[in-house]
Amino acid sequence: MERQRLRPQVILLGLVSLLNDSASEMIYPLLPVFLTSTLGATPLIVGLIEGSADALSSILKLAAGWLSDHLPKRKPLIVGGYALATLSRAWISVAGHWPSVLSARLLDRTGKGIRSAPRDAMIADVTPFESRGKAFGFHRALDHTGAVIGPLLAIFFLDAIHLPMRTVFMIGVAAAFRPPSGGLKPAATLPPPFYYALAAIALFSLANSSDVYLLLQAHAAGVATGMLPVLWAAHHVIKSLFSTHAGARSDIMDRRNLLALGWSVYAIIYFAFPFAHSMWLFVVLFVAYAIPFTLTEGAERAWIGDLVPAELRGKSFGLYYLATGLFVLAGTAIFGVLYQRVSPRAAFFTGAAIAIAAALAVIASKGRTTPQPAAR
Repeated sequence: MERQRLRPQVILLGLVSLLNDSASEMIYPLLPVFLTSTLGATPLIVGLIEGSADALSSILKLAAGWLSDHLPKRKPLIVGGYALATLSRAWISVAGHWPSVLSARLLDRTGKGIRSAPRDAMIADVTPFESRGKAFGFHRALDHTGAVIGPLLAIFFLDAIHLPMRTVFMIGVAAAFRPPSGGLKPAATLPPPFYYALAAIALFSLANSSDVYLLLQAHAAGVATGMLPVLWAAHHVIKSLFSTHAGARSDIMDRRNLLALGWSVYAIIYFAFPFAHSMWLFVVLFVAYAIPFTLTEGAERAWIGDLVPAELRGKSFGLYYLATGLFVLAGTAIFGVLYQRVSPRAAFFTGAAIAIAAALAVIASKGRTTPQPAAR
């Protein structure tokens, strides 16, 4: 497992994600507080901004993935997506009202929607079946490393040299980078095992409500605004350290076992959140919240890549991102309604129950979703 060599394209795409996330994650953990304290937005508006942006991203991921299967190269979509992200960060830094932030977030998610499925399809294109989990795990590890560097830079600028949040946002504007290219011609249809796998993943996504509410909850639990980036960085340290190994582990075992384990751990942590009445217990749970994603992010994407013909990988990853994005949006809405109208405990317990149902669905899928080693 350790001797499997990553392809140069995978390494370069990982570095691009690291640099992009270092810039964007300087902004994200501060954005809820910036919206509510500086621009006067309500928590509901904060949720609507993130939900609307993620929904747009999910729809575009399907279109971009399908398009990348028909273009001679996937590269233009990937480069264009990162360029739009750069413009969005500049827009946020000069926003005077929350609708401007909404527009900027829509632009940012447009970029993410354009690049994500073609990028993952490219990783699957150049990586052999037997090391695909490691490749996706490596990419997620560098992505999360950027999510560690960004908040730490934000802490330095905010607390060490006392820059205002708008200046920190402007510093987060980074140059676009040009990843390598690849391309395929369309043919064939997606097999039934892919759709069963997609249904199981979508079910878990219904349990995975937006992290923006956890950041607001942390602030309410006593975490200072300047410490939110540290909390966010600590969460991503776990992901960056262990994602490559967890992805590689999925190459030598049934990926579905890793998914079932990760989603079960998610359910346990979600069940415990309502009992976190002190700041430090909440911090521990928030950091532990990274564990299920560390176990599953690489394995999820590798599983999707295993089940589809090579010439339809862009479309398959587009459908994957569409389903997960829309179900996360629905899950966030369910969580918000239960949180406000019933109780926080009801919201977290419902999420935990849905995660357990998704883990059971993955276990049941073992007779229906068999990976195809020949699909390279």
